[in-house]
Amino acid sequence: MYQGRRIFVVIPAYNVAPHVATVIKGIPEFVDGIVVVEDASTDDTADVLRGIQETRVILRVHERNQGVGGAMVTGFRTALEAGADIVVKMDGDGQMDPACLARLLDPIVGGGYTYAKGNRFLSEDALRHMPRTRFLGAFVLTFFSKLVSGYWHVFDPVNGFLAIEAGMLRRLPLHRLARRYFFETDMLVQLNVFNARVKDVDIPARYGDERSSMRLRHVVATFPVYLFRRFWYRLYQKHVLREFSAVAVFWVVGLALLAWGTAFGSYTWLHSTFVGPAATTGTVMLSALPLILGFQLVLQAMLIEIQESPR
Repeated sequence: MYQGRRIFVVIPAYNVAPHVATVIKGIPEFVDGIVVVEDASTDDTADVLRGIQETRVILRVHERNQGVGGAMVTGFRTALEAGADIVVKMDGDGQMDPACLARLLDPIVGGGYTYAKGNRFLSEDALRHMPRTRFLGAFVLTFFSKLVSGYWHVFDPVNGFLAIEAGMLRRLPLHRLARRYFFETDMLVQLNVFNARVKDVDIPARYGDERSSMRLRHVVATFPVYLFRRFWYRLYQKHVLREFSAVAVFWVVGLALLAWGTAFGSYTWLHSTFVGPAATTGTVMLSALPLILGFQLVLQAMLIEIQESPR
């Protein structure tokens, strides 16, 4: 136990045979249970896990690969059934330092937060050792994840080192969580619907010879779709269904006006340039006015969400 709380660690394990045993061995003694979900690996991960002599380990095996989100849903449910008070996610590739686990738990145990996550960008020294591709990818995704999740004060939203209080975890619709690489951002989306308080914790990542199974081409092809869908899902769940807010009106009307102003303005400009004659003042205003009003409404919606972001 950690300060009277039963702590369970969930490890989604996919093709991590060289690292997973070391990860499990390094987990502190105050952790009550370790749920390892073997997600149909194609290497020797399953054999390595079966050979580990650790009484705290609860092994769950997927017959087919379900992605990190699918593995975590299985792990979450197992930990809750076992009586966990706080559930922590750690990857099996050794990037997350088990020695930092207490630092992640403290905001929940003593700070009144229901969710805590690592932030690799708070440590300047760690940033210098972060691979450039990962740095750029995380930085670009951060803005869009803030917009979609509503947590504007949270950085590094794709960080997978996280902890959640069991009461909040039971409230989340686990069956709706993204099953693959969008999992961490989707957690924030679901938490924002319930106004859960989220804490960023300075925890640097460790990079060694592990290989990520994430493919840039796949991310570029799928993340925009996930982000788009989850933005409207959160807007409806939080600002329409549960408690109607002007934020929903600002977003819908503002984006509609922006879309009209952009489309009509582009058409008018192309027509005037290549066909003629030059657009009249009234025609220009039909594009400019919706653009200005739309931008103001979208900006107002963003400002309200920034101010109301659960802290």
